[in-house]
Amino acid sequence: MVSSAARDVDEYLAEVPAVRRDALTRLRELCRTELSGFDEVMNYGMPAYQRDGVAEIAFASQKQYISLYLMRTDVRDAFAERLAGHDVGKGCLRFRKVEAIDFDLVRDLLKATAATRGRIC
Repeated sequence: MVSSAARDVDEYLAEVPAVRRDALTRLRELCRTELSGFDEVMNYGMPAYQRDGVAEIAFASQKQYISLYLMRTDVRDAFAERLAGHDVGKGCLRFRKVEAIDFDLVRDLLKATAATRGRIC
């Protein structure tokens, strides 16, 4: 699933492959817990978390992996050392195996995003 026509995140999660649903649900729970003051929306066919109408975090079930989109360049730069060794693109962190998701790292990235404001890529 690259892009979804789901109207909300519940509908999105219901249509992802069962093998990924628990991990994506956990990502959602982390986002909802750590991103206080953010709105949960569907944006570009994936769950996104926006503040003042601007998406800063999103996640998606892609064909070959689960992606966590980090739109804040300052947060990515601050976590460069911890992100080393992970599959990182310009604006995303890719997890090719569900069991490889580093939920502690994700929680810390979300906390850092919520704590400050910065430039969106």
